[in-house]
Amino acid sequence: MKKWLFIVVLFSNSLLAQNKIKSFFSFPDTINHTRLKTVVIGQGTVWLSSMYGLNKAWYANYPRSRFQFYNDIKEWQQVDKVGHAWSAYWGAQLSSSLFRWSGVSQKKSALYGAGMGIAYVSVIEVLDGFSKEWGFSVGDIAANTSGALLFASQEYAWQEQRIQFKFSSSFWKKYATAEEQQRAHNLYGNSPFEKILKDYNHQTYWLSINPWSFKKEGNFPKWLNIAVGYGADGMLGGYENYGTDKITNRPYNFSELKRVRQFYISPDIDLSKIEFRGHKFKLLKALNVLKIKFPMPALEYNNEGKLIFHPLYF
Repeated sequence: MKKWLFIVVLFSNSLLAQNKIKSFFSFPDTINHTRLKTVVIGQGTVWLSSMYGLNKAWYANYPRSRFQFYNDIKEWQQVDKVGHAWSAYWGAQLSSSLFRWSGVSQKKSALYGAGMGIAYVSVIEVLDGFSKEWGFSVGDIAANTSGALLFASQEYAWQEQRIQFKFSSSFWKKYATAEEQQRAHNLYGNSPFEKILKDYNHQTYWLSINPWSFKKEGNFPKWLNIAVGYGADGMLGGYENYGTDKITNRPYNFSELKRVRQFYISPDIDLSKIEFRGHKFKLLKALNVLKIKFPMPALEYNNEGKLIFHPLYF
């Protein structure tokens, strides 16, 4: 769960960065050296301060070790790995926007942004590698790289994001029994913010495709996307639903709870393409930067063989 601590840091810094971008708004055609220096120093400072802060806030409380590897590819039905990819995609987009704001060309900005997106979220893997409790995860690095490359490859090929990586959370949902609810509370936290960040049972990740952008003609609404999603449910442990609770030191056993993979298809809205009197809503475009899936009806298929229609899915 400590991996999400870094996402909070990155999210906070991104909001500040987006506000700064919006205040200047335009991307210059030539390099603005003052802006570029600010961006390079700012991103380097965020990266170093994040590593230092995470080390003090989290890793200092656990024993150190020599650098080691850890294979966690089978944990959490891979929902955490998809989360890593989404975080790197989002970080790459943010960093690339900052370089574009500095006057760097679109392709170079995409390349630099992808590198920073990987670096942002891979800080944790370096610290994990020197922690006795965990280890350096090759699976996490692969996920980080794939998310950043999804962003950069589209900038190179199309100069736009025709396939956006999005996130949604149903953090308000309750578990079936009081015992399951208590276990989830101990494992994921109890506040809405903690549930959004930590509870893998309530996270869904989406590839939101904009059909209009592939032809840019015809009557298909340019703001309407088709999204395919992935999530999982029934997880009260990383690998199995039984073990020992690290908070209470008591055994738990929810073996009867099935761990289910879920696949979705749903319409989505690209807020950046909604126009009013020929002008785009700048606020809606800013909200689209957060890469949050718009609540819409969804069709779910899971590995239990069930097909479920959700009138409104978050």
